[in-house]
Amino acid sequence: MTGIFRAIAALLASVALLQFGNGLYSTLLTLRGASEGFSTLVLGLIMSGYFVGFVGGTWTSGRLIARMGHIRTFGFCAAIAASIALINAIWIDPWLWIVLRVIYGLVFIALMTVIESWLNSQAGAGNRGLTFALYMVVNLGALALAQQGLRIAPIDGFVLFSVVAIFISWALLPITSTRRVQPTVVARPKSSLWTWLGFAPLAVVSAGLSGLAMGAFWGLAPVYAYRLGFDTSGVSVMMSATIAGGALLQIPIGRFSDHGDRRRVMTWVTFAAAALAALMPWAPNHMFVMVLFGLWGGAAFSLYPLAVAQLIDQLRPEEIVAGSADMLVVQGLGSALGPLMAAAVMSWLGPQGLPWYIAIVLAALGAYSLYRRRRVSPLTAGEAAHFEPMVQSGPEAMALLGTERQLELFEAREHDAESHGKP
Repeated sequence: MTGIFRAIAALLASVALLQFGNGLYSTLLTLRGASEGFSTLVLGLIMSGYFVGFVGGTWTSGRLIARMGHIRTFGFCAAIAASIALINAIWIDPWLWIVLRVIYGLVFIALMTVIESWLNSQAGAGNRGLTFALYMVVNLGALALAQQGLRIAPIDGFVLFSVVAIFISWALLPITSTRRVQPTVVARPKSSLWTWLGFAPLAVVSAGLSGLAMGAFWGLAPVYAYRLGFDTSGVSVMMSATIAGGALLQIPIGRFSDHGDRRRVMTWVTFAAAALAALMPWAPNHMFVMVLFGLWGGAAFSLYPLAVAQLIDQLRPEEIVAGSADMLVVQGLGSALGPLMAAAVMSWLGPQGLPWYIAIVLAALGAYSLYRRRRVSPLTAGEAAHFEPMVQSGPEAMALLGTERQLELFEAREHDAESHGKP
């Protein structure tokens, strides 16, 4: 493990710095917009812009890297991302912020693609799973810690936006100083989304509906807390508690799904997340809200990786990378719509519209999951997949996971063939 960590230490350092800046920026932008008097619907548009750029960037980032190379692409995109954070502080205009948020989503996915493709090239055939796990630990840890950055200075000043720009700029230092050889650019696999939807609809629908819920959380949870009367420190603790819950409970939930009926686990986890969201409007105090969000994060953050594992259960080894990339796009589209839909509900019902919206979306997913489990027999192409905890990142992370899975399936089938005396 020490050797693996040494090989990818510079990349993980860049990820940590980048995600700290990104996590702080996302929450800060929402709170600053709310303090400036932006309507909930406008805030939903601003936060949706990131996911619109994110989805578009899954197609453009590879071309940009092929043209400019990994290090120059990283420097180019980091400069844009850092400058966008500063422009947000200079010009307080909601329509400009929407455009900037789309551009930020485009360049941020390119930054993550650079790092993840480099991780792919550094990971050996036998340690891709460990590399992926280290990468996700750093991602979640940096995002959780970033929420505490709100304590550095008031949200209505210039300082926090400068801190975001500083951390994104610092992310350049480890990756540009490395002496590792840049990897070759791999073409994005051809989409087969309609094929997956035909024989694995539960996985695809779960990715989309979990995106509707998670996009609403990332975009509007700080507004929800702010309008309930949380101070900045309270918002930061609530966001950190949710991310920590997601980090801590994903693995036990996922490992349980590996050893049983994954669809059953998905059904009950979805209903549990819906019930926790439905309890939030009745919480007697802020502390209880934080506890509910922490538990909700553990269940809700598990839905997307459960959906990916459910799809991989039904794919042939050569289809895994394309299937994983398509799931990322589906969740990204759901995440782009989520803040808009939740904002509309909040404009109607007030701040408590957010947990009601999330509860309804997840209850609908739970009902669909229950229907599929009772009416349709599961299909598995060979060995069942293994759950891997994850957050929404770039397509190359899916490729890293997919390649590991291909190797596992290939080795399992080779062993099975040998045990039966087949050539």
